[in-house]
Amino acid sequence: MKTKILLGLFIINTSLFANIKEGKEVYNTNCAACHSVKMQGGMGKDFNIVSYTRKMKDIVAYTTDPSKMFRKFGYSANAMPELPLTEEEVLDVAKYIDSLQPFKKWMKKN
Repeated sequence: MKTKILLGLFIINTSLFANIKEGKEVYNTNCAACHSVKMQGGMGKDFNIVSYTRKMKDIVAYTTDPSKMFRKFGYSANAMPELPLTEEEVLDVAKYIDSLQPFKKWMKKN
């Protein structure tokens, strides 16, 4: 239990230091070939949709280990490669993706 609490605090604290501007640069360098942000195509999901449907911690988890996470995300196959990103770059790009949509699917009242 302590480990989960500490991990949660670590993710929250490190996400405070994530940089959207740096994340956009990581996106342009590593993600833009497959993922768009303006519904302009690409074989991967548009990041506006990802931003609306996923929490930042989920984006971090998938970016860190897509081959392990794709089934948990409901995909039948994984087309995303493992990227040589540092922990900081993963947090930055996740923060950038998260920033694209101010309202999230999980915010809706049922």
